[in-house]
Amino acid sequence: MPGDDAEFGFELRVCWWAERNWPPAGERADGTVPLVARQLGTERRRWDTIVIESDREALARRSRFGPERLDSDLLHVVRNAPKDWAWYRDALPDPGYPWRYVREAVHRAADRGIVETRRDGNRIEIRRRWAYPDWVNRVVAVENKPDLDASAARRLRPQLERDVALALADEVWVATRETGDRVEPVLLEDLPVEAGVLTVDADAAEATVAWHPRTLPASEPGTRILDRPSGSAYDRSAARFEYVDADWKADKRLALAERAYERGWRSFVDTMRPDCRHFQLRSEGGQLLPWCAAKDRCQTAAECAGSCPSFEPEPPTWRSRGWPIEGGPGKRIEKLLADRRDRRRP
Repeated sequence: MPGDDAEFGFELRVCWWAERNWPPAGERADGTVPLVARQLGTERRRWDTIVIESDREALARRSRFGPERLDSDLLHVVRNAPKDWAWYRDALPDPGYPWRYVREAVHRAADRGIVETRRDGNRIEIRRRWAYPDWVNRVVAVENKPDLDASAARRLRPQLERDVALALADEVWVATRETGDRVEPVLLEDLPVEAGVLTVDADAAEATVAWHPRTLPASEPGTRILDRPSGSAYDRSAARFEYVDADWKADKRLALAERAYERGWRSFVDTMRPDCRHFQLRSEGGQLLPWCAAKDRCQTAAECAGSCPSFEPEPPTWRSRGWPIEGGPGKRIEKLLADRRDRRRP
């Protein structure tokens, strides 16, 4: 099985496990809901798996704003919209960028029905419909490395060190395939001690905590490592870093949570071709995984595209055997995964 394929399938299994069993150690508090998403991050860093810890009541209040994410401009509007009518430039804090973009965000928010607007002459006044809730309790980042040998650990270590220094997430984990050895090989690798380690039995859909993580100071200023010397005799350059304030981190965490709320981890089908006659969903212990009948394996999201040599559109006759006229089995697959994703959001 190709390495990329193995990592993609492992990633989906970790997401499925986390959705049902988070947190890895200890009992889940009453009302706590984990939202799991994959391949999310910032412009500088992307994580394999993101877990947003929230509670059911707060998620219900968040659901009033719709299933789509609120980007930074919309968040600026809905978080600061007043209870009573006011001119938007008086009601909202200075955004630090031209007000015309705020005006566009006000119109977008009104179109989505999450704020109310009216005109007073040439002025646009706004009023909130609901208070935006503080629904994000914790953000957890997981790196999935099914085959973590020494060379993979050397490449992963600088990424984890940057994660720990910035502390954008409350915890950082590494998930790797369980070997069954008395001492898991991952524990012998030179990884930051602040990062937790999960050993995953992908076939049994079980995971064990091999190393507990440290809670990172996510609400405090962080350090962004820009560059560091390699440590060799030929590299005597100085390390470069910059401080990141707590407000920037809070905004990024909320924007990350909004994207996770919208996408979930089953959104892999959004970038694949379920309308191909070879695309299937196979159930493994209650989990639905993509399967390519032409390749006879779990395909990756990157290779499942119209450019794939094995791609064949669904035959038109498939769309006349009880399927909706606008699509065939591929549309049903999309709807099935979307329904399962929506059930995770109260």
